[in-house]
Amino acid sequence: MTDTRSRVTHHAIDDLFTRRWSPRAFDGSELEEGELLRLFEAARWAPSAFNAQPWRFLYALRGGPDWGRFLELLIPFNRSWAENAAALVIVLSDTQMRNPDGSAKSPSHSHSFDAGAAWGMLALQATLGGLHTHGMTGVDFDKVRTELGVPEDFRVEAAIAVGRLGDPATLPESMREREKPSDRKPVAEFAFAGGFPPR
Repeated sequence: MTDTRSRVTHHAIDDLFTRRWSPRAFDGSELEEGELLRLFEAARWAPSAFNAQPWRFLYALRGGPDWGRFLELLIPFNRSWAENAAALVIVLSDTQMRNPDGSAKSPSHSHSFDAGAAWGMLALQATLGGLHTHGMTGVDFDKVRTELGVPEDFRVEAAIAVGRLGDPATLPESMREREKPSDRKPVAEFAFAGGFPPR
């Protein structure tokens, strides 16, 4: 288990937030579908504008019939380590606000923002359950759209690898050096009272 105690917060928060990190070394084990559905259940409760819930998740489980197809949607660098994950998830967002019959009503301003909130909930639930996630945009987005039949009015946001922590020694040496929880900018660098600071 990776020691995340080196992550120091400047304000008191639950340690769930510092325990969540994005490894690349996964152990190659499989995941029960119910374990993955638990993560989607957490995502289900994310906030969204007008409760539109614009997120969609397409997934493949290691050992399942779609695993190879999903791996091929990643760029080679990400495929090289994500092949040891237990599940791959593609995150989409609906770019339209919808009428009750599903027809488009108007463009959604916050679809990506809301899908990001759902992904954050998913990642935290994974941490609570002893799993790890790694979000990535190293994806062939056009291939995702054609291979998985994504409608034009949905945006392909990112991919997520889900799994159990593995041995960093399984990674190429260049990746091993980075296989540890990263630090973050201090709050003072991104939260400002009043307006945007002069640049």
